[in-house]
Amino acid sequence: MARECNIDAKGKFVRLVGGSMSIIMGVIAVGLLYFDVVPSNWFTISSTFGLFAGGALGIYEGKSGWCVARAIGIRTPI
Repeated sequence: MARECNIDAKGKFVRLVGGSMSIIMGVIAVGLLYFDVVPSNWFTISSTFGLFAGGALGIYEGKSGWCVARAIGIRTPI
């Protein structure tokens, strides 16, 4: 099944900005882990991975115009 554009320009913008901010926060978190500012345990490492994964998904959705949540029937307000 081909993916169809299911979000408008405002939704694309919000997803691109949100994804970019998540990637930036992931880079900051990696820096904090590298310099031992925060403890290196399973929670901080998995949270950092989640920032990168969520950011990548947001950027993909913003660039392609296809939202996973909308595709499965969840109505998003933007």
